[in-house]
Amino acid sequence: MTTGQLGPFDHRMAVFDSDDGFVAAALPFLGEALGTSGEPPPVAIAAPRNLDLLRDALGSGAKDVTCIPHTDWYTGSAANAVAQAAAYLNAHAGPGGRIHLVMEPVWSGRAGRSARETTEWIRYEALANLLFAPLSTTALCAYDTRTAGPAVIAAARRAHPDTEVYEDPLRLAAELDAVPLPLPPAGARTLAEPHAAAVQSWAVGRGLPAADAELFAAAVAETAASLAPLGGAALLWGEAPACVCELRSARRLDDPLAGFVPPAAGPEPGPGLWYARQVCAYVDIRDDAAGATVRLQYA
Repeated sequence: MTTGQLGPFDHRMAVFDSDDGFVAAALPFLGEALGTSGEPPPVAIAAPRNLDLLRDALGSGAKDVTCIPHTDWYTGSAANAVAQAAAYLNAHAGPGGRIHLVMEPVWSGRAGRSARETTEWIRYEALANLLFAPLSTTALCAYDTRTAGPAVIAAARRAHPDTEVYEDPLRLAAELDAVPLPLPPAGARTLAEPHAAAVQSWAVGRGLPAADAELFAAAVAETAASLAPLGGAALLWGEAPACVCELRSARRLDDPLAGFVPPAAGPEPGPGLWYARQVCAYVDIRDDAAGATVRLQYA
């Protein structure tokens, strides 16, 4: 079981309601990095419009800041964002992960678009405190009240250690997972064994393009292998692109980071859930007295 102990990762939050507010939050943060000897250039991941504001404010100093449009960074699920950050830090951070990142989510895309999306985004923000805990990375998460609603911002405050309402990441993740999953529909397809070929054939029949059906089937098969021993038949339902598979494990997972840690460094259940989280829009896990339910939704 993962503990909630935090490390050197410095995870901050800035809330603003204007262009000037964004610049006022980001400039001192970037200046903090530029004034730190031996640290790589800081990174601003934000809306293109906000990157232009920063370049204008920085003037000749803009050349010392790496600017990345946030639509190039936040391209899918919360797990995709974790993988993107881990890959960038591995390639560009200094010793111990030292680097400063301004990070503005894409609110017109997945994050915050619905209660479902908000739950996944807050999970990402909370678990980042554990996933990046060993690293000396400093992140400033930028929340614009003009695009992120008050409910999203209130929830996000609970995931940032520099706020007065910060919650332990494990407690917050457990709260998110305490919400019961909707029951499978009565007409769900039952598969005694979730073989990839059978799942792929079913998904194609439900309208998924062949390539997507292959990815979804691989995610199901990988997850099933990592959950062994399985505790029952697989259930399939939905129409493209929202094809769903539910699996039962005869054992509890008991790890809120399951599937968020790359396989080479991660604990069991390992690569299956990591792969599933990279491929699927949603991976829901619910432990109970008899084992665990894992529900995969492609999109």
